[in-house]
Parts: sequence; C-alpha cells; structure tokens
Amino acid sequence: MAETSKPRLLVVGAGPVGALAALYGAKRGWEVEVYELRGDLRDASTTPLNFTKSINLALSERGINALRQTGDHRLLNIILSETVPMYGRMIHGQDKHAKLTEESQQYDVHGRYLRAVDRANLNKTLLDAVDGLPNVKLHFNHKLTGTDFRKRKAWFEQKASRKPQTADGAQTHQVQSDDRAKEIEAVFDLILGCDGAHSSVRFHMMKFTRMDYQQSYIDTLWCEFTIPPASDTSSSTSSGEDGFATSPNHLHIWPNADKMFIAIPSIDKTFTCTLFAPSVDFTNLEKSSSDVLKYFNINFPGAADLIGGKELHKQFNENPHLPLISVKCSPHHFGGSGVILGDAAHAMVPFYGQGMNAGLEDVRVLFEHLDTQHSTADGRALALNSYTKERVPDAHAINDLALANYWEMHAGVRSPLYLVRKKIEEFLNDKLPSTGFATQYSRVSFSNQRYSEVISTVARQGKILFGGMLATVLIPAMSWAVWWLWRWRQAGHTTETATKYFAGLGILGERIGRISGGDPIFGSSRR
Repeated sequence: MAETSKPRLLVVGAGPVGALAALYGAKRGWEVEVYELRGDLRDASTTPLNFTKSINLALSERGINALRQTGDHRLLNIILSETVPMYGRMIHGQDKHAKLTEESQQYDVHGRYLRAVDRANLNKTLLDAVDGLPNVKLHFNHKLTGTDFRKRKAWFEQKASRKPQTADGAQTHQVQSDDRAKEIEAVFDLILGCDGAHSSVRFHMMKFTRMDYQQSYIDTLWCEFTIPPASDTSSSTSSGEDGFATSPNHLHIWPNADKMFIAIPSIDKTFTCTLFAPSVDFTNLEKSSSDVLKYFNINFPGAADLIGGKELHKQFNENPHLPLISVKCSPHHFGGSGVILGDAAHAMVPFYGQGMNAGLEDVRVLFEHLDTQHSTADGRALALNSYTKERVPDAHAINDLALANYWEMHAGVRSPLYLVRKKIEEFLNDKLPSTGFATQYSRVSFSNQRYSEVISTVARQGKILFGGMLATVLIPAMSWAVWWLWRWRQAGHTTETATKYFAGLGILGERIGRISGGDPIFGSSRR
C-alpha cells in the first residue's frame, strides 16, 4: 500500500553526488532536504574538504548518462558547454638527444572523448538547479551528529560561526548561545549518505548493520599545480593552441617508473596539474624545497618550464601534500531507511578518472531500483537490498581497476605489450565489431557496462588473444615437428626418443593452455 504523504528524502552532503541525488528525488515529487557540513559550496570562500581550491575532473559517459536521466536537457547542455573535450593522452618525454617529445595516444578508435570539467562549476550548476525547486531545502553549516536508522531520525549541529541558510538563501532566525551550537532534529523516510570518504552517515550506519569495512592508503601523495595560459613571457609546447600552453584536447602525462605528473585543461585556458609520487619523495623535497626544480627537470622534462620556476617552488610549498585513500564496504544500506553513495561507499584512487562518474552512476542505479518498488518502507527495503547486491561488486571492481590503472598511466603508456594489445583490440572493434572486442578503457569510460562485467569480459578477451597469439607460434611449430618426425623415421631411426620429446611437449602445451584459460593446446585432455 502506497504512503499517503510524500516521502521525505534527507541527503547528507551537497557535493555533485548529493546535489544530483536531491534532483532525482525532487523530480519524483519527494520532499527533499540537503544538509551540508560546510558553507554554501557556491561561495568561492568555502574551503573544499581536501583543502584545494581548483580540481578538474574527467566527465565520462557514466556521469553524463546519470545527468541525462534527470530529464533536464537544459541542465545537461549547460554542464557540457563548460567542459573541454579530451580525445586522448599526450605523453611527454625526452629523446636520446634531450629533445622534448610529445606523443598522442587516442582514447578510442571511434573518436569518443572525455570531458574535462571544473568540479566547483559542476557543483554550482547542480546546486542552482535544485535550489529553485519548491520541494527542496538546502541547509549549509550543519554537522551530522547522530542518526537512528530504525526511528528514521537524524540530528544536526548548526555551526555557530555562521547562521544556517535555507533553500531560498535566507538565513534562519534562531536563538543560540555564543559558546554552544544549536542541535536540530530531522525526520526522514530515506537518508542518503553522500558525505565523502570520511562519511558520518556511514559511521552511524555501522552501529545498525554488520558492515564489512576496509580503508587503505597507498604509498603515494599528491600535490596540485597550475599551468597558466600561454603568453609572450611563458613557455609552451608545439601542440599548444588557442591560448593554451600545450594541447587543450588531451590529458597530459609525464610518466616515470614510480611517479607521474598530469595536466588537465580548463575552460579558462589554464591546466590543473597533479604530481603523484612516493611519500619519500615528498619528504625529501619538503626538507630541501630548492631541489624541486631539479626534481621536475629530471623526472618530468618540460613540465617545470610550463609552470615557471618561481611558481613551481611557490605552489609546491603552499599547496597541501595529500594522501590517497581507498574505501570498500558492504552492505551499502540498512533496511529501507539509509544508503551510502559515492566516496562514502567506495572512495578510490583517481587513476581511472571514475570517482565522480561512479558516484553519479550510483544515483542513477539507486533510483532505478527505487522506481521498481512501491513507495513504502517495505518497498524501499527491497529496493535498497537489490541495489546493494548490484552495486557492491561494481564498486569493488572499479576500486581495483583504479588502483591497477596507476601502472598503466605511469608505465603502461610506454609498454610495447600494452600498446600492441590495445592496437589489436581497437582493430577488432573497428573492423570486426561482431567479435565484441573493445579495450578495457573504452568499456569503462565510454559505456555503461557494469564495472564487474567489464573485468570478466576483458579477462575473457585476454584469454582469447593469448590463445590466438600462442596458436600463431604453435601451429607452425607442430607442422615442423610432424615433418621432422617423418624424416626421422624415413632415415630408419628409432622413434622412442622422439616420442618422449613430444610427450613432454604435449604436457607443456596443456599447461600453457590452462594458464590461458582455454582448452589444452595439445596432448592429454584430462581435467
């Protein structure tokens, strides 16, 4: 039996994921309230949770599809109009003559591309979209202090440093002491935890459900830099155009054995850059910051010239050096009253550019499950349970893929084996589409195939390719072996030695076949 009143949706966290979730709920007629720990995120003075002012992200098909499913085509067009297309990676290096080089690696054989988007602008656009809706209220400077998932109640502390704001931008009038913040109670039918890797909603949910939880850090830190627009006094590369210091339509990578430097274009013609390096590198540079320029020139030739020597030192010293966290947990929900989305459920390292995209996709998938059930407590319990069953394997999959892609970005882009496989898969996808072959990257970035299915599909492709390459070696070898055995017997020699040799070769072939995941290549067919 459907509920007579409109469901009350409480969203904790007003980042891109939380704002999109609020929009989805509002479009379905729910009464939505959004609570955010920080001040209004549209205010330039509001400090982001990671203490950086400018983060560029790669918006791919999964995120775009989640935005598309709001049904608000005007909103989607506004967001896409403020992005920069990136058709591939630009690999920067130095040849044996110390000449700077640039090598373009296309993302997709069909010309599909990622979109560089400013996180703050995306967030502002989404918040503006929900701010004017009559059934949405925004509350900033509110800290979640407790949640009862059975009674469906949450408690928030209103920060005394600034008067809380409501949906229409007005400030609520309240009586509160200067030394103690006021606590309010909010009642909900469903609470969504979109409050990041250190989620308060997840923390309180753990008190109600037996949640498996894993948090880990990799031994890599990151620091943000900025490449300014091209000018008469600044350096640029041969691919720079339209006021950009280097190609505006690539994600730029300076790869190295255990570190890398990347640059993502912005619509203001700057590049938001990130240094990823082992923590020991940061420790050494912090002790002797005068070595930063030398460090860059040795490991990332040409990058320091684009930033500028003085700016390089300044930005390294002033911008924070931050860790990379990875979070896995299960389940993502409790009963029919609460669910965590985005980084709260699956914070990941940034090397696949899927963190935000996966979070936005969470919203789409969640509401697809909610739409299949009745709008009751029991219906929502069924929906959240089926959502967790689908989403947890996918969240774990993209978490693993993101970590593995670090190797591809700083080493694989120069690996002949990786590049050969990429070429073969792209050729088959382009010339023989009926084979179903596609690169892992294109499946992740340019499709909506489930992340867990991507892993299994790509593994199957790898076995087929390995078997095919093995066959090109073994078939000629076997033909030679048959001819050799015939000549051996024609000469009147005994075949006992040859038989033992080929028996051993058969066992070896069987083992190789099993490694490739297929049937034995030759020899015994025992299981």
